[in-house]
Amino acid sequence: MLSVKEYQTVSNIQGPLMMVEMVDEAKYGHIVDIELGDGSIRHGQILQVENDKVLVQVFEGTSGIDVKHSTVRFLARPLELGVSPDILGRVFSGLGVPKDDGPEIIPEKRIDINGQPINPYGRDYPNEFIQTGISTIDGLNPLVRGQKLPIFSGSGLPHDDLTAQLARQASVLGKGGDFAVVFAAMGITFEAAQFFIDDLHNTGAIERAVMFVNLANDPAIERIATPRFALTAAEYLAFEQGMHVLVILNDMTNYCEALREISAARKEVPGRRGYPGYLYTDLATIYERAGRVKGKKGSITMVPVLTMPEDDKTHPVPDLTGYITEGQVILSRSLARQGVSPPVDVLPSLSRLKDKGIGEGKTREDHADLYNQLYAAYARGKEMQELATIMGEAALSDEDRKYMEFANKFEDRYISQDYYENRTVFQTLDLGWELLSMFDNVDLKRIDVELIEKYMTPFRKGQESADEKPDAKAKAEPEAEGQTAQAGKKDKKKRAKKKPGAKGKADQDQKPQTDKEDKKEDAE
Repeated sequence: MLSVKEYQTVSNIQGPLMMVEMVDEAKYGHIVDIELGDGSIRHGQILQVENDKVLVQVFEGTSGIDVKHSTVRFLARPLELGVSPDILGRVFSGLGVPKDDGPEIIPEKRIDINGQPINPYGRDYPNEFIQTGISTIDGLNPLVRGQKLPIFSGSGLPHDDLTAQLARQASVLGKGGDFAVVFAAMGITFEAAQFFIDDLHNTGAIERAVMFVNLANDPAIERIATPRFALTAAEYLAFEQGMHVLVILNDMTNYCEALREISAARKEVPGRRGYPGYLYTDLATIYERAGRVKGKKGSITMVPVLTMPEDDKTHPVPDLTGYITEGQVILSRSLARQGVSPPVDVLPSLSRLKDKGIGEGKTREDHADLYNQLYAAYARGKEMQELATIMGEAALSDEDRKYMEFANKFEDRYISQDYYENRTVFQTLDLGWELLSMFDNVDLKRIDVELIEKYMTPFRKGQESADEKPDAKAKAEPEAEGQTAQAGKKDKKKRAKKKPGAKGKADQDQKPQTDKEDKKEDAE
């Protein structure tokens, strides 16, 4: 075992990096303590070893460090996280230090945060549905236990609200208590961090959650370590405690920016858009730690969140993330402007493992056919919306108007939902059938006839009864008018029978007046 060694041979400092010379037996990834001349302690990690020279990244920054009077202590161990079941319900800094005023964690063991990706031979295939309570995910882009499904957002879009909703509501369908959420926030503002903490506390979801928070003003090297601390906690809960763990990483773009910053400080040759050439490999070491392992009860499901600079899907961060993960959920700025929330753009979004987590025995037998029909109808409806914008709605046929109406209703009722509305997958499926009930059965070409008869019938009956009510009202009005007219005639006859003398007197009065008028006309 390597012993702790101290050196006072700091030769150079540049940015967050420190060069230490004449060092023996240093290893990449090990951590160091730096004692300044005033007795204060800072921490760092070895980034590069070349002969007897060691490059150290200082977590707290190098400002104020005196080269001559600083002592570097090599601890001969990598960054580690102390774990125990007590980490649930706690909030940690990006380096795994408790920051919620709670007691220190008494660890069962300490685990190297770098971990190891799951051996492909030892992987078990994802095949169990995770219910998020969000219709656009549960109904159209199902999340499967062990999957990696990123959310592609943009600056100013409500991805924070969406991820908070995921952390509150996610659960394995039909199972409850063995589900946990590990939330890693990287480079976010204090306001956003407090929003997540308060939301989980207020809803009680913090009891099954672990949070690691790295703020925007925290060091870049801490941001590099934060997702690794989070995944270490997730691996402990999943593979040693048998829990189903959902890991949310927000925001991976900030992580990649920190990686670029460190790469530039090390004067490495930049790759595309200034990011290091090993960006793909580095992201893979994070994403591939998710999954299921044969013989283990627990699993790690991952939802990385990233903001696309200038909403560009070809940017290196979303581009490389898409290669490694199994799909993407894309947020739309145009839908957000229309007031649709969450503004999930259904058409380019995709879950590559959706077929493995849905169907009879998992969700419901009609899920796959219903998904395909909703997607097809909405795609055609969006085309009609664009056509109506160019040519005017009058240029559309009746059938085209019906599809455009469907697209509008689909956005208003299916995509839109309150951030605190938790829809079950069965409510989501029923809502899909209700929206499709405006079409004739012959138009539903992607759904099996037996499924249409089984699931569409209640919504067809509801429509028929709604249509019959106005007709009955219209039919009742003429009948009422006829009854009123008949009643009026009867009243007149009764009055005439009761007063026969009055009528004769009126005739006598009228007759003399007529004779006088005739005589007057003859005289003239």
